[in-house]
Amino acid sequence: MPEITLPVTSSLTGGLVILLVILSAMVTERRARLGGIQFGDAQDARLRARIRAHANLVEIAPMVLIALGLMEYAGASHGLLWWCAAIFLAGRMLHAARMYVGNPYVGLFSIISQHVICLIAGIWLLNHFVFQHI
Repeated sequence: MPEITLPVTSSLTGGLVILLVILSAMVTERRARLGGIQFGDAQDARLRARIRAHANLVEIAPMVLIALGLMEYAGASHGLLWWCAAIFLAGRMLHAARMYVGNPYVGLFSIISQHVICLIAGIWLLNHFVFQHI
């Protein structure tokens, strides 16, 4: 059986998994600091921000990883893939950092970057697998 290597998708996955652990640990730390809160956000704005940063990563990252993995497997340019992966990871890291700095422009970059990467991946996949076969 031939070996399938997806270096871009694998690298991005590694970075995102580490970020996910960091964000999860930050939620756990805040829950412990508030007296062991197990559910909800205890009306604590800082905990709520940490929960949302973690949840936002969980909501968007899997689809981006699937899309970039499919693109990489289908032969998309490694330049395009590395660019998308780097921008996406930077955006996710900035989104996580936003909970500390509170600057809406930091969050704006992360939101725009994730939407742009999703659109690039979606358009590439549709073009490669649907429109070229019509």
